[in-house]
Amino acid sequence: MTDLILDTLLDGAKMLPFLFAAYLLMEWFEHRSSEKMELALRRTGRFGPIVGAVLGIFPQCGFSVAAANFYAGRVITMGTLVAVFVSTSDEAIPVLLAHPGSAHEIFAIVGAKLAVALVAGFATDLLLGGRRSLEPAEVRREHEEHTAECGGEHGILRPALRHTASTFAFVLLATFLLNLTIHFIGEQNLGRLLMQNSIFAPAVAALIGFIPNCAASVVLTELYLSGAIGFGSIIAGLSTGAGVGLLMLFKSNRSLRENFKVMAILFVFATAAGMLLTGVL
Repeated sequence: MTDLILDTLLDGAKMLPFLFAAYLLMEWFEHRSSEKMELALRRTGRFGPIVGAVLGIFPQCGFSVAAANFYAGRVITMGTLVAVFVSTSDEAIPVLLAHPGSAHEIFAIVGAKLAVALVAGFATDLLLGGRRSLEPAEVRREHEEHTAECGGEHGILRPALRHTASTFAFVLLATFLLNLTIHFIGEQNLGRLLMQNSIFAPAVAALIGFIPNCAASVVLTELYLSGAIGFGSIIAGLSTGAGVGLLMLFKSNRSLRENFKVMAILFVFATAAGMLLTGVL
């Protein structure tokens, strides 16, 4: 047990500087461009899924929340919202950047999620029809309040430290539990438990992705890096993992039917894409 704890702490210590550097870069980017990106999202029109999918791949705190609020105010279509949610990777990118040998995985994951986001977004608008209206003042206020919560008023150092600390804690916990599980049941049994070689494994990962905080994306990323789940499963899990965006959707949009419809769309496209990638790869 002592060796497991020491190995976990050692692995965490190695990745900590890279994790902080990743968050510092993300905070700098968010402060420079977040308002312009959100303004672009409001003006998307029929090309909303393209803009939403492309902007969603840039990791920043409040973008999925902004999209949820804009949809509640009928500023963007459901397809645009779905595209943003699918392309958003929550904490996966900084965790991958914190493992220097795995940074190349980012391009494959982001590229696959971008493709899924485009297909899901346009299919949603095509089948359900996109509708928009003027953004009510309360939606703007809701977004402004959450933007403050994301650390926008503190410069970049303080929120970068806060995000690093919270994600690092989740990484340590996920790594320790993973090492502990492998120690007691073995890698092969863990793979069977997660249906590693099954076509249905992406469905399990997609359900895990719905957990509305960074723990889901951290756990999925660590499982992928350890080889416990495959590429199709990580894509499925990260495609449903919109961070707190789904929570904000349920808070700001009164129609529970619409909210569950968004979740169903995310699950169907994420699972289908994951199964396709599992079968191909």
